[in-house]
Amino acid sequence: MSSLAAWTKAVCLLLLASEALASPIEKIEQLEKRAVCTAYTLIETRGTNEPQGPSNSFKTMDAAIIAQVMGGNEYDTVYPASIDQISIVGTNDIINQINNGLKADPKRCFILEGYSQGAAATVDAMPRLTGAAFNAVKGVFLLGNPHRRAGLACNVDANGGTTTKNSNGLTALLGGIPSNWVSKTLDVCAYNDPVCDTAHGLGDVNVHLSYKSDPNVQNQGIKFVIGKLRGTS
Repeated sequence: MSSLAAWTKAVCLLLLASEALASPIEKIEQLEKRAVCTAYTLIETRGTNEPQGPSNSFKTMDAAIIAQVMGGNEYDTVYPASIDQISIVGTNDIINQINNGLKADPKRCFILEGYSQGAAATVDAMPRLTGAAFNAVKGVFLLGNPHRRAGLACNVDANGGTTTKNSNGLTALLGGIPSNWVSKTLDVCAYNDPVCDTAHGLGDVNVHLSYKSDPNVQNQGIKFVIGKLRGTS
């Protein structure tokens, strides 16, 4: 073999090696692109006695999310949110919104948001969201969740810390976040919230009402949801 032929062969081998190395990178980039939600719905479920419509606890964060991530809209779960705490109508509405939404657009993503009784309704929907519906829900953000179970990795306090990680909610025995949903969820419970933090005394109802005006909570929600929609967290 001439020196020119040997040189040409060596160059070809180097090019092939370079392409082989580049292929996984290209595949990763494609996966990242597919992970981004180009159409999504924020399904928010309000707390007890809040009027039908958006919950005050999510107005600020939802506006920021929709402004920063294109392709989104917001849906307010339809249910009584009455003092009797019977929220099955809300749970069914959440499930129907996801299933019907996927029939219309199989690529649509969903974020579930629930406050107080609305958090319980959302948690109750989780075991019934399977297959394509489970995959379509990219994240769940809960506030003052009465179904909170102690010790879950998704448990944080209002500052993103661990002061309430080992606290149960008032109705923890009636439901709880399934294990396959924990990685998709951020369950925020402020210290001394009587609904979700039964580990620290009787609590203060004003703490339960504070999420809407707490910038730390709102920023946690914005960061968490945007990360889930973009596939970066």
